[in-house]
Amino acid sequence: MNMPDWLKPAIYAAGAGAAVLGIVGFTWGGWVTGQTAHERAMAMSHDDVVAAMVPVCLDIAARDPDQTAVLATLRTTATYQRRGTLMDAGWATMPGTTAPDRDIAQACLSMIDLDAAPAQRTIPADGG
Repeated sequence: MNMPDWLKPAIYAAGAGAAVLGIVGFTWGGWVTGQTAHERAMAMSHDDVVAAMVPVCLDIAARDPDQTAVLATLRTTATYQRRGTLMDAGWATMPGTTAPDRDIAQACLSMIDLDAAPAQRTIPADGG
């Protein structure tokens, strides 16, 4: 089979161009594999569910008859232990579940104003 003289360099150039295109696309172009896209989608949906559950957590906290005692405990607890205290109070246990959620507890804790004076309302009723 006779191949034209220009075919071999053209094949090498096409291969090199495809390699460069792939490298540039995946590093700077924002291309991702299907697995990476799936992982990102799962992380985004988890974050959205946590954000949607924060008002439920705040409502549970606002209706808790022991709210004042729990808030006092949260104020005196070390920062790294506050999430566990909030979970122990049951505020991060969503209706229909039996166990508290750590991420919801952390998000809920960030919405509670622990630095306010005890006489002031410290849990927003509307989640914000």
